[in-house]
Amino acid sequence: MTDTQQRISASFATQGLMKTIGASLLLVEEGEVRIEMPYATHLSQQRGYVHAGAIASILDSACGYAALTKAPAECDVVTAEFKINLMRPALGERFVAIGRVQNAGRLLTVCTGEVLAYAGDDAPPKVVALMQATIANIRG
Repeated sequence: MTDTQQRISASFATQGLMKTIGASLLLVEEGEVRIEMPYATHLSQQRGYVHAGAIASILDSACGYAALTKAPAECDVVTAEFKINLMRPALGERFVAIGRVQNAGRLLTVCTGEVLAYAGDDAPPKVVALMQATIANIRG
């Protein structure tokens, strides 16, 4: 495991929300992070779909951690802004958020991301959400 992977894994382990929703890190590479969340009824909204808040949370974290892979070692990151498009109902057995760095600057990093829904059969995953996020580097 690289220093960056260890750093992100340790940070992810401190996030109470990610524990609460059952999310886990799937992949940490330079400029890309993937987070998985299983379907659970306590994450659903009134129609049984996974709540947009849970979808936005894993995608925000995936984008933030993708940005952290490009941040200086002395920096942490926080989300400055994001926009999310919910493409279809979040139905599936598991959901994978993929955050990717598009441009890493000195203070701000722009990321894009998507959430894929996986059903139990051999069907291809479906995109349920797209995000653009601005992530700020913070020192100390």
